[in-house]
Amino acid sequence: MAGVIPVVLLAAAAQAQPLDRFDDVAAWRAASSDGVSATATAVPGVTDKALQLRYDFAKVSGYAFVRRTLPITFPPNWEMRLKVRGTGGVNDLQIKFTDADGTNVWWVTKPNFRPSAEWQELRIRPRDVQFAWGPTTDKTLKATQAVEIVVVRGRDGGAGTIEVDDWTFEALPPPRPLPAPVASDPRAIDGDRTTAAKGPVTIDFGGQRELGGLVLHWAGAATAYAIEASDDRRRWRTLRSVRHGDGGGDPIALPDTETRYLRIGGAKGLAEVEVKDRSWAETPNAFVADLARNAPRGRFPRGFTEQSYWTLVASDGGAVSGLIGEDGAIEIAKGGFSVEPFVVENGRTIAWSDVATGHSLENGYLPIPHALWTAAGWTLDTSLFADADSKRLMARWTLKNTGDVARTLRLVLAVRPFQVNPPAQFLSQRGGVSPIATLAWDGSAMAVTTPGAIAGDAAVTRRLFPLTAPAQAWAKPFDQGALADPAEPGKAMRVEDPTQLASGGLAYDITLAPGESWSTAMALGGDASVTQAALDSAHAATRASWQRTLGAVTMNVPTMKQPLADTVKSALAQVLMSRDGPALKPGTRSYDRSWIRDGAMMTETMLRMGVVAPGRAFADWYGPNLFANGKVPCCVDARGPDPVPENDSHGQYIHLVTDLYRYTGDKAALERDWPKLDAARRYMESLAQSERTAANQTPERRMLYGLMPPSISHEGYSAKAQYSLWDDFWALTGYKDAAFAARVLNKPEAAEIEAQRDRFQRDLHAAIAAAVRFWKIDYIPGATSLGDFDATSTTMGLDPAGEQARLDPKLLANTFDRQWRRVMTRPVSSDWSDYTPYELRNVSAMVRLGRRERANRMLDFYMGDRRPGGWNGWAEVVGRDQREIRFLGDVPHAWVASDYTRAALDLFAYVDQDAQAIVLAGGLDDDWLAEKGSDVRGLRTPYGTVDLAIRADGDAVVATIGGGAMPPGGFVLPWPLSGEAGRATIDGKAVKIASDGLHIPARNGPISVRMERRR
Repeated sequence: MAGVIPVVLLAAAAQAQPLDRFDDVAAWRAASSDGVSATATAVPGVTDKALQLRYDFAKVSGYAFVRRTLPITFPPNWEMRLKVRGTGGVNDLQIKFTDADGTNVWWVTKPNFRPSAEWQELRIRPRDVQFAWGPTTDKTLKATQAVEIVVVRGRDGGAGTIEVDDWTFEALPPPRPLPAPVASDPRAIDGDRTTAAKGPVTIDFGGQRELGGLVLHWAGAATAYAIEASDDRRRWRTLRSVRHGDGGGDPIALPDTETRYLRIGGAKGLAEVEVKDRSWAETPNAFVADLARNAPRGRFPRGFTEQSYWTLVASDGGAVSGLIGEDGAIEIAKGGFSVEPFVVENGRTIAWSDVATGHSLENGYLPIPHALWTAAGWTLDTSLFADADSKRLMARWTLKNTGDVARTLRLVLAVRPFQVNPPAQFLSQRGGVSPIATLAWDGSAMAVTTPGAIAGDAAVTRRLFPLTAPAQAWAKPFDQGALADPAEPGKAMRVEDPTQLASGGLAYDITLAPGESWSTAMALGGDASVTQAALDSAHAATRASWQRTLGAVTMNVPTMKQPLADTVKSALAQVLMSRDGPALKPGTRSYDRSWIRDGAMMTETMLRMGVVAPGRAFADWYGPNLFANGKVPCCVDARGPDPVPENDSHGQYIHLVTDLYRYTGDKAALERDWPKLDAARRYMESLAQSERTAANQTPERRMLYGLMPPSISHEGYSAKAQYSLWDDFWALTGYKDAAFAARVLNKPEAAEIEAQRDRFQRDLHAAIAAAVRFWKIDYIPGATSLGDFDATSTTMGLDPAGEQARLDPKLLANTFDRQWRRVMTRPVSSDWSDYTPYELRNVSAMVRLGRRERANRMLDFYMGDRRPGGWNGWAEVVGRDQREIRFLGDVPHAWVASDYTRAALDLFAYVDQDAQAIVLAGGLDDDWLAEKGSDVRGLRTPYGTVDLAIRADGDAVVATIGGGAMPPGGFVLPWPLSGEAGRATIDGKAVKIASDGLHIPARNGPISVRMERRR
């Protein structure tokens, strides 16, 4: 085609060659996701040819792109240049390179891209390209067959254009070893170091060089100097000016710098220069991480050198939201800076690395966490709560002298440019550095200003109001060593820092007699100071509010089981705190989006705990985001509904709205939801019909017939979409619930939906059987297209799909036997690196399979991986080495919290869908029946509320059932002790015990039950 250089010439080219001149744009094809429009044309009305992508995101999330076949063979070193301009708001720009079918993708991402009216040149080098996804094991970019230019809905969305022109490619020679830099005056440089300067120092790299920064070592004080760059030694550009240096060693970040010459003006007293490579300061996190590795342990937050943990502190609904780290640092808002404690004793700065730290929640479960430092002779307690009324966080620090002599301590509350969310965290938000541009103390408050997140955005100023006046306060720029010793006072009350790494401090000097305590507090945000009375009132109100919210279900259990009962309530609080208004979210940082799968399961959790309103609000908010064809978006965020096909979504939305009806009986709401419920069902049916093809009836593809099409809803299949049984169990749940809703509402299509339900159920079980034969396996696979093992996915077949009675019992037993071995060998094996606590669903499966001993042992194992344990929360990912840095997801992760709650509640009561009965105490073993036994009240079920008091009485079990639940199939109470059950009475009347337990008809009023061991 005209304007395109043959690919065979690219690798050998010695100069830039055109990839596409865009003289003819016919080869480019536009496409978009659901609800987004995209067209590709030549730029209209101009003589200079170029390609224009016109897009409109309307009210949805998604993407628009242009694509063309364009084979490229990539040499080891190369450079691309592309001219771009456009109109519209801030969105994400991506350039993708794919293989022929798009299975394997490499990309260049430009987040928060603001197009300009004038041409700007994008320069792309090998380091700018990352492997995005795909099944290939060799992720090296060697050859691709097609290219895409993509606009992804970002902050602004809306309509606009992206125009591109003059796409060139230049093969470059392999990078050569750089010559030793040369200083033109006054001395030569040895390697990458220069010594003994008395005037300006100029470094000649002998050619263009990429670098990340410098470390300047001074023989004396260096108060002011400038670093400049030049390509020709005639025209100089200033890279960095330092006005108030403090001598010693000055690390200077110069990210994305490429130059031949560097000049350091005002270099009197410069003893040595270290030149750092590009990676040293490629990001602020990389820069700080290097400083942290070379500093005394404890001077920087733990997360820069080893894995750290934290917990969420927020109001119900998330209007106020912060984090507290395991070491006592407090992040005042999402992505915000932190306040970190240090203690100075006898001139020595004591940090998190110098003390033992413990963790607790008030009352054992309330979302008011404490981090307790224990040192020789004293303790420091840091606590945090979210005041919903004033819409700000309140922190308190309490020092106590635990020794037998008086001691004088200095408490320093350091204001630091770091999040508690550590740098290894990413997705919706990258953790680590939180820029501070300006810091000012006015005598009553510390004002902290952060720059706008996107160029052109307004800066944000937040104020910290200490309850008591500090003995000393300061602001300090990075160039004066602000990060090196956070407890070392600065000389200024206000600083503006071009590095955006300013720090500050508030210091309190306290003398304590033996046993004496002292405390202070701080309001984090807002526009007014706080009094002691107001603080105490807000604290009491917060405690009372959470006690009411979390108190619908009461659990009185044996002492050894109290942590499990406390964690049930804490987990509910975590779900409620992670909300963003009506949007249910699994987290507030990494997972700052609302998934229908998480929301549906969290809603069920809340309903079982007697909390209805958030689930109803979520359904009302999510419903309008369905696409016009009934497709349920996998998730929704501020940008709108996401179009990525994840085929569990449709059944989950249906389950959400029918579950609300089952627990509330609100038929009018179900009627309002019906049009969207049925649209989702019809869309789901179209997907199932698309797989009922002749090709899928062949023996090698029968395991695919009639199922949901491949999707990436299961994160294990993100590299390549698979026929996931997770999707299919949710689809069957959707069919069942749609049929139920149709009968409740007397809909004429009820019989048609029931037929679809039965057909899909048959196809599903036939596909499982075919997959077992094809893959020669003895368990239920995670995906029929892979034959892989994933018991956590299989749990959906038991609940909510309710297929336990129809699944092959041998396959079912093998599946969960294998999972049991997998989990219980972890403490003694090293052949694993991490797992996700979604596995808690296997506890529920064990209960339903009648394996109560395994259920409790697994639960004990998972409880041991709460981190920190005293804060009752799980990360999304648990590592074998808890200090090895890894991505954790949000901590706590609200979807994991809901999995835990359902598993714990299933021990006491769950619904047998086929029998329409409530199984009681199916997971309670001897430990739950010890002491006074377990007394749980207020458990909600689709058939009403259940109260259960049960205890061991010698060789007997005594139980009282109340609450008013009226399941059509009554209650079933399996024998919970060792041995076999013998005699039983219900309200004093002798009855027989069936093989699956004692069957108890439902009726009003308390029901008294006694079961005795066979003798």
